Amino acid sequence: QVRLVESGGGLVQAGGSLRLSCTAFGSIFRFRGMGWFRQTPGKPRELVASITVDDPRGNYADSVKGRFTISRDNAKNTVLLQMNSLKAEDTAVYYCNIYPPADNYWGQGTQVTVSS
Repeated sequence: QVRLVESGGGLVQAGGSLRLSCTAFGSIFRFRGMGWFRQTPGKPRELVASITVDDPRGNYADSVKGRFTISRDNAKNTVLLQMNSLKAEDTAVYYCNIYPPADNYWGQGTQVTVSS
């Protein structure tokens, strides 16, 4: 089974940028879709962006359109999330998973905190 490990989170000021990485221990080539999700305390986990074989440009939540970009590199078994123009409401723990998500692929996540 593939294990997914997120990294790249941190503390950033509003308007700043971060790039999150999802490193797969195992091949992601066989997965048609990969996604980034986020969760804040007391709220359900939400889809931020997904990238699939059918739509390699990615699909995005309305709240991040034009600011976030998802990409995948099958050769390096990585999925990236470039986050620009960050807002305080982007503060959350960010997770990657296959898309559609499966329970057994959730990792520990990486914390993103945006100060206003």
